Amino acid sequence: MAEEIDYESLPSNAPLSHQLAAGAFAGIMEHSIMFPIDAIKTRMQALSATMGSASAATKLPSNIVQQISSISTTEGSLALWKGVQSVILGAGPAHAIYFATYEMCKGYLIDPQDFQTHQPLKTAASGIAATIAADLLMNPFDTIKQRMQLQSVSKDRMWSVASRIYRNEGLAAFFYSYPTTIAMNIPFAAFNFVIYESSTKLFNPENTYNPLIHCLCGGISGATCAAVTTPLDCVKTVLQVRGSDSVVIPLFKQADTFTKAASAIHQVYGWSGFLRGLKPRIISNMPATAISWTAYECAKHFLFKSPSTS
Repeated sequence: MAEEIDYESLPSNAPLSHQLAAGAFAGIMEHSIMFPIDAIKTRMQALSATMGSASAATKLPSNIVQQISSISTTEGSLALWKGVQSVILGAGPAHAIYFATYEMCKGYLIDPQDFQTHQPLKTAASGIAATIAADLLMNPFDTIKQRMQLQSVSKDRMWSVASRIYRNEGLAAFFYSYPTTIAMNIPFAAFNFVIYESSTKLFNPENTYNPLIHCLCGGISGATCAAVTTPLDCVKTVLQVRGSDSVVIPLFKQADTFTKAASAIHQVYGWSGFLRGLKPRIISNMPATAISWTAYECAKHFLFKSPSTS
């Protein structure tokens, strides 16, 4: 008789290589498909820093479709894909660690007989541990990605950008935003796993493989988490792009701590500055998280399906 797969956790005999493969597949799918929208979000959050004033930034199109059209027309059709290689290179290993850590911690914290019950606190704790481990690996790649997203004419490759950051700012530049990233992603991960698993139990009480349900629940989770954590994402963007040649305002160039970055945003934009990029962040994260969870569940379904059921 075939072993029934529990889609809230991996089988107890699941090999680590399969866990890593499922996570890597989910991460690459999530980040690569929605990359152009993420590029728009980065530009919106760093706009006044790169243009010299908030007033100049407000004259640019506010509609996402208009922005995509404007950038593609003036900079070329591939402009919104700058930095995608950095994300793909980092997202695979980072998400492999992310989901593998989550499954390992969840298996350690929750008794096997309780997997079918609602365990929000233990699920959140597993998600927090997962994001701390994954973000340490992903942060340098994310910094490179955002620097490349701000380039309007430069055709520098990923390794050239990384080399210049290291040569001009030192190794610490790749990790300036790590504390802020953790501060943002801890609540994001906690809410992400809790909302996803709670909604999955509501919409899929039979706990069967259902891509539509996985996609729906992932979308709900992604949209909610993105909205809640946007202010911290704005601060993270300032910290990651501060050393870019595109940044011209001294306040932003000198922002090497959370406090300085937050203060710079407030002085230039006011409180509304902490919500810049909210719409593209939600538009990006809602399908991205849905894609991530759907891809992860799909990988689990095919990797861990018993041979007798194939």
